Amino acid sequence: MRRSFEITIGIVYGLVCHGGFAIAIGALIAGLYSGMRLGCGTLHGPAAVVANGLLLLQFPLLHSGLLSTRGRRVLVRLAPPGLGMTLAPTTFAIVGAVQIAATFLLWSPTGLDILEPSGAVHALLVGAFAASFVFLMKALLDAGLGLQTGWIGWTALVRGRRPVYPEMPTKGLFQRCRQPIYLGFALVLWTAPTWTVDHLAIAVVWSMYCVLGPLLKEERFLSLYRQEFAAYRQRVPYLVPKFWSHEHRIRRSRSA
Repeated sequence: MRRSFEITIGIVYGLVCHGGFAIAIGALIAGLYSGMRLGCGTLHGPAAVVANGLLLLQFPLLHSGLLSTRGRRVLVRLAPPGLGMTLAPTTFAIVGAVQIAATFLLWSPTGLDILEPSGAVHALLVGAFAASFVFLMKALLDAGLGLQTGWIGWTALVRGRRPVYPEMPTKGLFQRCRQPIYLGFALVLWTAPTWTVDHLAIAVVWSMYCVLGPLLKEERFLSLYRQEFAAYRQRVPYLVPKFWSHEHRIRRSRSA
């Protein structure tokens, strides 16, 4: 009876998680592509500024907060008793999806336009927008897609096991910079083709989070992986990619 309950809860969490993830990604793409014009919020003037500002801030603050020691305890409580630790990755992904979807769906457009390019410039920006998403997806894959999407939590519960967390990511894009997911997210924010004041606001605020937020993540990694992460941090840059490894430069100099 208990196993049937756990399997049912796991499947429900999985459906909510991945369904919410799809909605969040769709809302993000549509919102950025339109210049944040598609939000369903109906506020105007100062009220819209305050509401939109709260939407902007809730994502970085809660997202980082839930990764803290106290935040992880909150995540555990968001699942049925005894299942919180196993479902924590899934619960975190669900909360993140709700936050992103809420930002773009509840946004109150101000109607203040900056630039709406057309022709070749528009096509170039659309291509850059698509390329940024490809970069972001590759970064998520390199980091462990099962962890990033919450898959490892609910599937572990269904199988009656503990979640298997990936090792510290150092392969793929993580060979070029330590935070390619945040870099990819920032690129997505800045390459969307339609520019409004609303779009500029979200690009600026969330890009600041992409620069500062990973510092807390790195402190956590340092406590988890210690010397391994310390050595990795010494040889790989933080956010701006390094396109040639030290070994590659040595080989090039020897062959010259």
